[in-house]
Amino acid sequence: MKIDFDDEDLKELIEKGTNNKYKKLSKDKKFMCCLISAYNILCDVDSTNDLKLFSRLHYEKLKYVGKSSVRIMNGRVERLIFVEYDNGIRIVLEEVNEDHYGNKK
Repeated sequence: MKIDFDDEDLKELIEKGTNNKYKKLSKDKKFMCCLISAYNILCDVDSTNDLKLFSRLHYEKLKYVGKSSVRIMNGRVERLIFVEYDNGIRIVLEEVNEDHYGNKK
């Protein structure tokens, strides 16, 4: 799929492995490995329907907000939040959301 970024900080985190906004996450090597893996899966699939084949991602369309998400790492709450366009052919990664399920910091 074609992927665009609304969040330039997220783009920098994925491409360079570091970013000030996501500083805490960038220091977690296991998390970063899982983030890159999830991103690569998003790049490799032909449509968002194919994401259902990867159960570890827990792909879901978020009700009432017009966005979708995938889990980055098992046992963690952070998810990649994105908007789907063109019947699943292009997605826009918006953010890494640490509060998807009301995670208390």
